[in-house]
Amino acid sequence: MSIPYAGGCACGAIRYTIAGEPAVMVDCQCRQCQRGSGTGHQSHLTFVAAEVDIQGKASVWQTVGDGGTVKQRGFCPTCGSSVYMTFPAMPDVFIVTPASLDDPGRYAPQLTSWTAAGYAWDHLDPALPKFERMPPA
Repeated sequence: MSIPYAGGCACGAIRYTIAGEPAVMVDCQCRQCQRGSGTGHQSHLTFVAAEVDIQGKASVWQTVGDGGTVKQRGFCPTCGSSVYMTFPAMPDVFIVTPASLDDPGRYAPQLTSWTAAGYAWDHLDPALPKFERMPPA
């Protein structure tokens, strides 16, 4: 049995525990992720049909990604930390950022998506598979 993934916001008002392993760990360079992270990409641990327990109430803002996907980003109303992301059209998908984990060292990126929107100054692991947009399903 794997060790659950646990984490939350910077002030501790929101906490989560996720039973199960990520389906994929990805560095995304789309403009939405750039804006959300304040740099050239955002990193994600994507869980599918995982058991998620959230303590505390997140504020949510809805956006539409570069590929047209509707995203709901959960953040702490007290400290403003980005905590998770969900998709109304895919209720079994739950995404967290490595920085929100209690142990960010568990993050190991497997690929880079949306390189078409990336910048030369955003140096990511050159050994990772790269996709101009989303990787094929």
